[in-house]
Amino acid sequence: MGQGLSCGQLQENDLFVAVQTGEIETVEAMADENPNLLTVKTVHGKLSALHVAAANGQIEVLSVLLDRCSNPDILNRHKQTPLMLAAMHGNISCVGRLVQAGANILLFDTLYGRTCLHYAAYHGHSDCLQLILSSAHSTPVAHSWGFSRFVNIRDGRGATALHLAARQRQRDCVRVLLSSGALASASTGGYSYPGSTPLHLAARGGSLDCVRELLAWGADRLQRDSSGRIPYMVAVKHKHDACAALLNPLAPEPLTWPSSLKFINELNPEAKSLLEKALIEANKKREKAILMEKSDSIPQPSSFGGTDDDFEVNDAKLCCICFEQECTIEVQECHHEMCAHCTLALCCHNKPNSAANSAKIPLCPFCRTPITRLVVAKNKIDCEMELEFSSTMPRRTRKSFNLGEGSSSFKSLSSLGSFGRLGRGSGKVGDDCNEFDKT
Repeated sequence: MGQGLSCGQLQENDLFVAVQTGEIETVEAMADENPNLLTVKTVHGKLSALHVAAANGQIEVLSVLLDRCSNPDILNRHKQTPLMLAAMHGNISCVGRLVQAGANILLFDTLYGRTCLHYAAYHGHSDCLQLILSSAHSTPVAHSWGFSRFVNIRDGRGATALHLAARQRQRDCVRVLLSSGALASASTGGYSYPGSTPLHLAARGGSLDCVRELLAWGADRLQRDSSGRIPYMVAVKHKHDACAALLNPLAPEPLTWPSSLKFINELNPEAKSLLEKALIEANKKREKAILMEKSDSIPQPSSFGGTDDDFEVNDAKLCCICFEQECTIEVQECHHEMCAHCTLALCCHNKPNSAANSAKIPLCPFCRTPITRLVVAKNKIDCEMELEFSSTMPRRTRKSFNLGEGSSSFKSLSSLGSFGRLGRGSGKVGDDCNEFDKT
């Protein structure tokens, strides 16, 4: 004959059911009546009530338990913490509450030797990933390990969080990690194939978005894994043709971010966002050429409406370098303005040069002073200024559209030398600068 559950076991099961379903009043009453229940674990997974609440996203129940429990890092049978389970399931509110309660972000499990950072990256929860990274700036872990070391921490098989995100095709997580200082070309230990970089793993998974992000942050297309394969060969083997086209060593190098911008000691967040958007747009143009994609992007005259003599002027100033994009970036303290695309042409490069110890500080193309600060340009233009500079500052009109081939100011960075021939504040581009559009 089978043995029935004891009163204690029934009470424990009732607690776990109440926690899982979010019955906060029941949990409070049971915890007040018998505080020892909070340390009880399930039979098989050895999960505590904190684990169950974190995994199921029961933030109110979790808060009640944390107020009554002194240890937010209680372990299950795989030495996983409630924070790991919250990050695994993408329960951002639970992650925040556990971090607030002092949960240790540097604990490793015994399953794969991973931290909460690895779990968030592997399962694609970029918001949880960002919160964990933000907390690392102020936790004791950051002071003992250092933030950069934490971002690039490896699991038991030698994989960083970036490796896991790239292999799982988690583009947003890849972007968050790269912008936080993750090493784009770090090699794995025993994870996947030895010596693989995040670019190898993205190529294996066929994630064009991840490949694009990694290349934009300087990942090396020529780096080989332990078997001597470059990422291009991995993409070809797994028949990911689009990834292979971008990874082909013979294809044009993409622009990389941020490189020379490290010399700019104060980069306005809004300005950074504009530059990142411009970088993505510039690389997508290269991708279209590489992938032999054709698009009918030239607008027809009928799409503008009106006649050729009909002009429409707005308050947007056109960039005096490319005469195509609106001025969105202002250089301080000289206050000269240009578009984000031309700013990138000054500050980015085609391929990281490991031989060079340092890159040159970018200079303002108008006055040749070092660029130390970028902010978003003001869009409002004073009427008197419009009249005063109407002859030198081009305006966006219906005749100013030039979307045909060869119009891109980002065709090549080899034309950067022409910036030096710009007049100081003249608002015009010299004849020699025509090569900027012809290359």
